[in-house]
Amino acid sequence: MSKTTTMHVEIRFGDCDPAGIVFFPRYHRWMDAASLHFFISNGVPPWHVLEHENGIIGTPLLEHHARFVKSATYGEKIMISTCIQEWRPKVFLQKHVVTRGDDLICESVETRIFCKRDPADRRRIYGIPVPEDIRKLCE
Repeated sequence: MSKTTTMHVEIRFGDCDPAGIVFFPRYHRWMDAASLHFFISNGVPPWHVLEHENGIIGTPLLEHHARFVKSATYGEKIMISTCIQEWRPKVFLQKHVVTRGDDLICESVETRIFCKRDPADRRRIYGIPVPEDIRKLCE
């Protein structure tokens, strides 16, 4: 099992649709930020630093499943708890649970992969096996 990190978000007026409900893509943006927050909180350098150290440019999203339970609005504070649900040889499943106090707002599971740039064509990226040193930092 992995460690769990928590990221706090204060919902702003601009995060909401005309009905005052958080626009669903905002959750995806916050969960992406929570993914990076998870790694940095566990001692993994930011991706721009890691790229210079060993070529890893980040963990692109391959698949995302979300379930929305309750709505939220501006002025409220939410918490995003993030952990690695499962490590596989080349991908990992990262779980995010978004709450407001005791209320579950939404939860999601993302499939992600560690990637490097193709040295012959830097515009291309390719997946690599999960780095053991990073996995150990996060467990």
